[in-house]
Amino acid sequence: MNGPTLEHVACADLMVAGATHRMAYTQWGDAQAAHVVVCVHGLSRQGRDFDALALALLEQAPAPLRVVCPDIVGRGESDWLLDPRAYQLPQYVSDLVTLLDALHRQAPIAVLDWVGTSMGGLIGMAVCGRHDLPLPVAVRRLVLNDVGPVVQWAAIERIAQYLGRGSRFATLDEAADALWAISSSFGPHTRAQWLDLCRPMLRPDPLGGYRLHYDPAIALPLRALTPEAAAAAEAVMWALFDAIEARTLLLRGAESDLLARETAQAMGERGPRARCVEFAGVGHAPTLVADDQRAVVSGFLFDPEP
Repeated sequence: MNGPTLEHVACADLMVAGATHRMAYTQWGDAQAAHVVVCVHGLSRQGRDFDALALALLEQAPAPLRVVCPDIVGRGESDWLLDPRAYQLPQYVSDLVTLLDALHRQAPIAVLDWVGTSMGGLIGMAVCGRHDLPLPVAVRRLVLNDVGPVVQWAAIERIAQYLGRGSRFATLDEAADALWAISSSFGPHTRAQWLDLCRPMLRPDPLGGYRLHYDPAIALPLRALTPEAAAAAEAVMWALFDAIEARTLLLRGAESDLLARETAQAMGERGPRARCVEFAGVGHAPTLVADDQRAVVSGFLFDPEP
């Protein structure tokens, strides 16, 4: 197994003419493999969230595999945008199309799968539901991790309360405790598992200690969102979902406040008719660290049935 390696790709800014930014991505496995799994993180997270899943997929893959985990712009090792108004789905989709083109140029992609947690799932719905995008190949299998076309307004309000608020931490343990206070809905984790998830979330602070990895300005579009705009976005996301042709698996935390059970049920009855798997004792969102969660994902991606 090769990796992880940190790579970058240059992407065009949609809001600033002529400007570009670098998007980072962690690559695991065989860099020449024709089967690529792209794993895309949630709103305030970064690509190293998928370390445990990437290792499990590489161990169980029946053929050479490349797992690619981007840091969406403004997060992780990626650049921050000049205009924070662009921290929205159109920029993210454009960047991922650019990434897929770069990967295809490095080594031709024959099979493309997508695992998207929360925001990463919304990006995946847009990539799969828009048939005009210049993808190297269509997405074959899509995993939506605790997200759907309808995002509960209460969850948006909850996230807006902490997203982008400046925080400095004296130690890793202090940061881990603070992150757990806003992330306990992720479900049971050992201390070691939680520390592994937290380390990539931190950067050294010039004043000492640590700060969070992301641009605080990623919160601005979320805070500007209104219930009316959210309702209009739901109609757009349902249209994208209905156009998905990839075989689709929906994961849901049984206690999720972001993905309502009614939405999950509707997703199983329309569009790609997603099969839903719920995880007890978990809210938003399953981290795909637990063995049972990883087994569901790998079983779906490597199922020989079409």
